[in-house]
Amino acid sequence: MDPRQNPYSPGAGAPPPELAGRDSLIERAAIALDRIRLGRSAKSLVLVGLRGVGKTVLLNRISRDAEAREIVCVSLEAPEDRSLPALIAPALRATLLSMNRMDAAGVAAKRALRALAGFIGAMKVRFGDVEVALDVDPERGLADTGDLEADLADLLATVGEAAQERTTAVALVVDELQYVDEDQLAALITALHRCAQRQLPVTLVGAGLPQLVGQTGRAKSYAERLFEFPEIGPLGPVAARQALTIPAARLAVQYEEAALTSILDDTQGYPYFLQEWGKHAWAVASASPISGSDARIATANALADLDASFFRVRFDRLTPTEKRYLRAMAELGPGPHRSGDVAATLGKAVGSVAPTRAVLIAKGMIYSPAHGDTAFTVPLFDGFMRRTMPAV
Repeated sequence: MDPRQNPYSPGAGAPPPELAGRDSLIERAAIALDRIRLGRSAKSLVLVGLRGVGKTVLLNRISRDAEAREIVCVSLEAPEDRSLPALIAPALRATLLSMNRMDAAGVAAKRALRALAGFIGAMKVRFGDVEVALDVDPERGLADTGDLEADLADLLATVGEAAQERTTAVALVVDELQYVDEDQLAALITALHRCAQRQLPVTLVGAGLPQLVGQTGRAKSYAERLFEFPEIGPLGPVAARQALTIPAARLAVQYEEAALTSILDDTQGYPYFLQEWGKHAWAVASASPISGSDARIATANALADLDASFFRVRFDRLTPTEKRYLRAMAELGPGPHRSGDVAATLGKAVGSVAPTRAVLIAKGMIYSPAHGDTAFTVPLFDGFMRRTMPAV
C-alpha cells in the first residue's frame, strides 16, 4: 500500500492518529485545571507509567486543550543533568514576558518579573548551570536568598498572583519528572503547597516513570495529599483495536481478525508499539485487508527496528556490569523479579549487586514496584536483552 498514506506515527511524543482509551483522563485533567483557575482546590496531576504508554502524548494534549481555554502552560522536560532552576527559569521568563506584554498595566506580572530576576541572580550563585538573563531590576528581599525551597515558593506565589490578576491559571507541565533531584523536587512540592494554601492558580501536570511516586513521598511526606498519580498503562483490548483500525478505516483499509489478534498479542497493548506494528503492517500489506501473514512479517520488521533504535539507545548507555544485571533479569522473564533471584542468576550476593541496581533505577532502566522487587521500565526489553546477549 502507498507509504505516503501510512497513517501510523511511532515516535517520541508524536501524537497518534487516534488517541484511544484516554478520554476520561483528559477530562479529569481539564476539570482540575478549570477548578484551579476558578480559585477552587484541585490536586496536581502526575502521570506515571512505563516507557511507551503515551505519557508525553497525553501531556501535550492536556496542554493544548488548556491553552485553548486560555490557561497558561509552562512546558518543560527534565533532563538527567540539569538543575531545576536551570530548567524552570528560561520557561518562566518567556511566560512572564508574554503575560507582561499582553497586559502592560499588570502590577502583579511586573512584580513576578522582578521576583524572577532575583531568583535567577541567587540561583546562578548556587547552581552553575543557570545561564538565563533577565533585563529587569530585581526586588530586594523577594526570591533572592539563595535557598531554593524558600525562593521557589516566593517565585511561584508571585506567578500565581500574576495569573490571578489576569483571571487565568499557570500549569507547570513537566515531563520526565523522575530526573529532578529529590532535594529540588522537595522545593517544587513546597512551592506548590504554598500556592495551594493561598488558593493561587498555580499547579503541576507532570509525568514520569513509576518510581516517581516514591520519590515525591521521600521528598515531602505530604505529597500524597497534594498530588494525584494516575497510572498510565497499556490500552485495553477495545481501545488497542481502535488505535489500529480507526486510522486505517479512514483510508478504506481493514484488518483481518487474525492480524488484529497477532498484533495485539505482540504489542501487549502498549500505544507506542501499536503505532510501530501498524506502520510495518501497512508497509508489508499489498492490499486491504491486512492479513495475519502481513502481521507476522510486520512483527519481525518492527522488532528489528526497535532493536536498532528504541531499545539500542538505552542499551548503549549502560556499562558492562549494568548490561549483565539486565540480562540476568531477562533470563527470569518480563518481571517483576525479586532482587535476590536476579543476584542468584548472576551467582552473586544481593548486597554486592545492590549498587548496580540503584544506578539502573537512577538511569530510568528499572524500577521497584514493591519492596525487594525489580522490573523493567521499558516493555519487551527482556526479549531485546535475550536477542542481544544470548548468554547471561
